[in-house]
Amino acid sequence: MIDEPQDYALPSLKDFWAIVCRRRWWIFLPMFLCWAVVWTAGWLWPASYESDGVILVQQQQVPAQYVAPNVTLDLEDRVQSMTQQILSRTRLQATINRFHLYRPSHGLSSLLETGDPVDQMRKDIKIELVESENKTGVHRGELTAFKIHYSAPSPELAQQVNSELTSLFIDENLKAQQQLSESTTAFLDAQLAEARTKLEEQEATVRAFKAKHMGDLPSQLESNVQILSGLQNQLETTERALDGAKQQKLYLESLQQQYQSAQGTDLRLELSDLRSKYTDDYPDIVALKGKIAKSDELKKQIEAEIVSNQKTKSATNNLATNPVGRGQPGSETPVMQIESQLKANQLEIQNYTKRQKGLESQIAAYQARLNLTPETEQQLADISRGYEESKSNYKSLLEKQNQSQLATSLEQRQQGEQFSIIDPPSLPDKPSSPNHILVSLAGLALGAIVGFGLSLLMELADVRVRQEKDLERHVQAHVLVGIPHLSAPGEDRLRAQGRRMEIAAAVGMVILMVAGNLYALYRG
Repeated sequence: MIDEPQDYALPSLKDFWAIVCRRRWWIFLPMFLCWAVVWTAGWLWPASYESDGVILVQQQQVPAQYVAPNVTLDLEDRVQSMTQQILSRTRLQATINRFHLYRPSHGLSSLLETGDPVDQMRKDIKIELVESENKTGVHRGELTAFKIHYSAPSPELAQQVNSELTSLFIDENLKAQQQLSESTTAFLDAQLAEARTKLEEQEATVRAFKAKHMGDLPSQLESNVQILSGLQNQLETTERALDGAKQQKLYLESLQQQYQSAQGTDLRLELSDLRSKYTDDYPDIVALKGKIAKSDELKKQIEAEIVSNQKTKSATNNLATNPVGRGQPGSETPVMQIESQLKANQLEIQNYTKRQKGLESQIAAYQARLNLTPETEQQLADISRGYEESKSNYKSLLEKQNQSQLATSLEQRQQGEQFSIIDPPSLPDKPSSPNHILVSLAGLALGAIVGFGLSLLMELADVRVRQEKDLERHVQAHVLVGIPHLSAPGEDRLRAQGRRMEIAAAVGMVILMVAGNLYALYRG
């Protein structure tokens, strides 16, 4: 009975090893050839040397608490801006012309050239930012330095060009810092001048308003109240004095009437007439003498009052203090004295009346000022608000301008934030590219892939039967008899000779690959 064919089983490690042994030259020879081609191409490839330089960011030498910087642009942004300026076509073209860089070349390197020297130089320049690694967390992540890398065909050229780039960064930073600082100061100067003009306009407006409303300003409210109170007191005193003067007028008029009544009948003439007819004991003469005595007494009283009134009013009327009939020739009569006092009293009443009207006018004016004070205060507050804002703005700009001038002076003296070279551009002793050891290992890897790929393809295309299990996969029968390999005369000797040649060739290729890798490792 014929058995059914069995399912195919997955190849074992022994099977894979058998394939490797059979296809050893299909694996080893492509590996060696690929390695040799890649290794040779790596050494034919033009070498590139990279020079490194480190620029340290030095902080401002004067403490910021004394002189605050007026350039607040972030350092990283400033470095990027300088990088764009330095890598501009104009700057790079000048450097290329100075060092005669990127001349037309031939060979493998010409295949990767872009044709534009400026673009090639930009690719050869690398800027690496260095941030602070302070473990305490203070200024952690802050930019403290940056590295400049430049690649060139020779070490000396790489160092020279990198030195040029480093100098450009330092000069550009110094120039940019001064320009930004001076621009800030100039801007603040312009703003300060504008603020000063506006402040002067506001001051002129306030002065004109105060001049127009002089007397009813809020600051004069207390003095106006005091003056008004004083005027009211003066008015009361004047009114009382006016009332007293009017009362004095009435008194003098009554005194004048009494004196005139005392002189209305000439009793002495009548007594003289009666004495010519009668004796002194005559009743009419006796009565007449009594009337004369009373009239004389009344005159003396009136004259005494006139003298007393003259003494009290001597400062205003300058009347004589001596009465008539006291033996002083040339003195005024009592009637004349009373008339003089009445005239002085009338003048006093006129003066008091005039002063009363003047005080009432002044009181009305000050009351009007006090009534206008709230409105004036509101208007002045509206005007003063703009003045205070302008004054505050001017004061703030003045302080900022002074600080900015100090910062600009600091930058001009090169004591602000500066760049300094901490590591000058290095002179490379080994090329940075190509990395020959990596190129060599890449050639080995490529050769191994090619070799194993060819071996796999050869195995898939080869349908020969080598073992019993291979036959059982194709024929539904069992192997009954196996015939061993029979060697012809001399075949073993040829096989041994071929094996020795294979070993020699394999050892030679291995030695070449090891030596090539060691040389590449040594030369970098």
